[in-house]
Order: sequence, then structure tokens, then C-alpha cells
Amino acid sequence: MSNTRKATIQDVSQLAELFDQYRVFYHKESDVSGAESFLEERIESKDSEIFVAENNGNLVGFVQLYPLFSSTRMCRYWLLNDLYVNENYRGKGYSKALIEEAKTLCRFSKAAGILLETGKNNDIGNQLYPACGFELYDSVNFYEWTNPEN
Repeated sequence: MSNTRKATIQDVSQLAELFDQYRVFYHKESDVSGAESFLEERIESKDSEIFVAENNGNLVGFVQLYPLFSSTRMCRYWLLNDLYVNENYRGKGYSKALIEEAKTLCRFSKAAGILLETGKNNDIGNQLYPACGFELYDSVNFYEWTNPEN
């Protein structure tokens, strides 16, 4: 099965390839060098936590979490912002292993929980997340304001 671990700066080159696949999946233009710069900055600045899944020394998936805070609970939350497994390795437990890494981070950091969003048409994700213990939270409206300059 998969080996999962925290990403290091030495992983950036391989991780950028996966991150680029992830972005293309979400209809963004391919930009491997941009992905490499973005990930390098996240790791060096410690503004996110990234875990990777390996198969025979090759990175096959990753999860990236960003810290948030709950004012009412007065503690940290984690935003599971990115989860991706290369299409050749799907259905083999890598996503679940990466989610377990995220849960371990949550417990270790004494966070209140992990939040995520996924599209209503993401059939795989909408089966995966409840299977991993996530509950659909539909009692609020989610709003977004998009900066027209970005």
C-alpha cells in the first residue's frame, strides 16, 4: 500500500507535476514552473501543510491543508483545500491514506476539525468524504466574492 509522509522542499519538482495535473483537472492552464514556485513558497513559508503519497519512490498523490481559526471555538481549524491522486493510482486507497494524514495533523495540532468543499458533481469526492467520516454540513449558505483583478 501507499507510504504517506510530510512533503519536503526536495519533493517540489515531482510535487509540482502532480499539482499541475490537479490544476488542469480544475480547468486551469498548465503551468509547472508556476506550480513549483507556488509550492516552494508554501513549504518555505510554512503557510500550509502538504502530505504526499508515494509508490516505489514516485509521488502519486498529495493533500494540502491551510490553517484557519474558529473564533467561537477559540482554536484552529484546517481547510483541506487540495486532494489529488494521479489517475493511474486511483481506487487503491491513496486518497484515504492522505485523509488519515490530515486527521493526524488535526489531532496533533488540537484543532477543532477539518473543513472542505467539493463540487456537487464530484461523485468520487462525494462518496469518499462521508466514507472517511466527514459530514455534509448543509445548514449554512456558502458565499464567495471573487476579485475581478485576479
